[in-house]
Amino acid sequence: MIFLGSARGLGRDQITSLANKSLAPIGSLLLIMGAGGALKQIIVDTGAGATAGKMLAETHISPLIVAFLMASALRLAQGSATVSIITAAGIMAPIVKVMPGYRPDMMYLALCCGGTALSHVNDAGFWIVNQYFGLTVPQTLKTWTMMKIVSGVVGFGIVLAVNAVM
Repeated sequence: MIFLGSARGLGRDQITSLANKSLAPIGSLLLIMGAGGALKQIIVDTGAGATAGKMLAETHISPLIVAFLMASALRLAQGSATVSIITAAGIMAPIVKVMPGYRPDMMYLALCCGGTALSHVNDAGFWIVNQYFGLTVPQTLKTWTMMKIVSGVVGFGIVLAVNAVM
C-alpha cells in the first residue's frame, strides 16, 4: 500500500477504495478454494477415500485406471486439481506397493490426468476463466469444462499407450 499507493500520491481513502475494488473479484475464489480444502479433509478424516481405493483395488482393474478414476472422482467432488492428485496419490500409494509391474512415473501421470480431467463450478480455475473471459456459466461449462475433460482423457489414453509399450 505504501509503494503502490502513498508513493504515487494517493490518499488513505483512495488506497482503501483501490484495495476493495482489487480484492472483490478474488473473494468468491478464496471461498471456493477454502470449501474444497475442507471437503478434502472430510474425505481424508472419514476414511471415505481409502475405502473407495480399497474397493477399486479389489475389482482387479489396472491400477492406472483406478488411479485415474480416483483422482477424477476427488476432483469432481472437491474441485482442486492439486488436492485431488495429492489425496489420490496418498490413497493409491499403499495399493500400488503390493502390485508389481507398475512404474511410479506412469502412476503419477495417470493421477495427474485424472486430477485435471474435470473442472466445473466448485473449481477456482473454472471461475477464473469465467470471470476473466466474461463468460456465462453455461458457456464456461461448454468450453473450459469440455476442454479439461478432453485433455484429461486424451492424456490418460497416451499414458495407457506408453505403459503398454514399455
